[in-house]
Amino acid sequence: MKKFGFIWILFFAVNCFGQKGKSFHQWAATPPMGWNSWDCYGPTVTEAEVKANADYMAAHLKQYGWEYIVVDIRWFVANDKALGYNQTDPQYSIDKYGRFTPAVNRFPSASNGKGFKPLADYIHSKGLKFGIHIMRGIPVIAVKNNLPVLNTNYTAQNIYSEREQCEWLKDMYTIDASKKGAAEYYNSILQLYAQWGVDFIKVDDLSSPIYHEDEIDLIRKAIDKTGRRIVLSTSPGETPVAHAAHVQQNANMWRTVGDFWDNWPQLKEHFNVFERWNQYRQTGAWPDGDMLPLGHIGIRAERGANRMSHFTKDEQITLMTLWCIFRSPLMFGGDLPGNDGFTLSLLTNKEVLAVLKNSSNNHPLFTTDEKAAWVADDKLSGAKYLAVFNTADSSFEKAIVVSLKELGFSTTVTIKDMWTGKTVGKFNNEFAPVIKSHGAGLYKITKQ
Repeated sequence: MKKFGFIWILFFAVNCFGQKGKSFHQWAATPPMGWNSWDCYGPTVTEAEVKANADYMAAHLKQYGWEYIVVDIRWFVANDKALGYNQTDPQYSIDKYGRFTPAVNRFPSASNGKGFKPLADYIHSKGLKFGIHIMRGIPVIAVKNNLPVLNTNYTAQNIYSEREQCEWLKDMYTIDASKKGAAEYYNSILQLYAQWGVDFIKVDDLSSPIYHEDEIDLIRKAIDKTGRRIVLSTSPGETPVAHAAHVQQNANMWRTVGDFWDNWPQLKEHFNVFERWNQYRQTGAWPDGDMLPLGHIGIRAERGANRMSHFTKDEQITLMTLWCIFRSPLMFGGDLPGNDGFTLSLLTNKEVLAVLKNSSNNHPLFTTDEKAAWVADDKLSGAKYLAVFNTADSSFEKAIVVSLKELGFSTTVTIKDMWTGKTVGKFNNEFAPVIKSHGAGLYKITKQ
């Protein structure tokens, strides 16, 4: 009887975990934190620039939980450009099995067929993790040259389809998952990335405007087949909510919006977006509000001039507060060596980052056109976190009133400002912090 009982308990536990999460979800047990080259370098980042950002992260940010260094789009094109893409005469770097390889004029250590392994080794030597961006599908040039699929009798022409080709970048064709050789092609590229030492992969044109469920399934299986713990991020957004359950069970993070840049209307939109996606967050499966366009951006980017972020300081605090209370992944978009002191302070506030890492039961308290509030539990202490936002389009500061009784506090509480680290005071019944225009406050509420 005891043996039967143990087996029943084990069966129950396995099935419960299968419903809530999969083993790969443990590879991103807290929202991933890192740097991505897109907001500052677009499709033109170089090896020296990647290393400089890795050096900065290792020296200044690693101790706070920042760990990923991600090379974004078109690392395989030797002659790309800022403010768009070179689609006139791109010079592709590709191997004999139709797999893109790093352009050696931009990534010199990739010469002689070494790929990204030397760069990944360098980043790993810093105690960090390495990631890359890819486009869904198979290269058009591989189809035109009818290149073979590794370890098969199939070629690129056997597995491609011109339907649903990416509208904004014509490097790739769709892979038809129903065709023999399709899974083997995805297996071949993920095997290559695993050999390079890739820890994170961002797959573009996968979620919106069309949700490519078949290719997501192929990618998921290909990652698992490598035996390497490669975190999967799907892009861009908004991922259709109708497919929330599928993406949650196949990816570690997925986009909830299109490309996010440094302007207030896009930031304000996230309050409704995050409320819509809040129910689909789980450990290891994170709705992603996109990268943080903070610090020194636009150096050679797709949009805008070389600049420090156009967000005001109050808007930057709003961004970081909202991303942390929602528990979105944090992928910093600015060139890290170009940080000023204020930007660095946003990324190294241990108490604010603790909300991202350790909070639970995160949910909106209220959302209007002029104000918003979110609340969460501190899993470690039993206290509550409260984030309040002044989202009004006026330039005036205002008091945001929150009922403490609604939060479950019937006696006196102590409130601490998480951004300053200072105790605000003791309160009964309600708390009404004065918040600047487009600004935010983040607080820890503890019973007496």
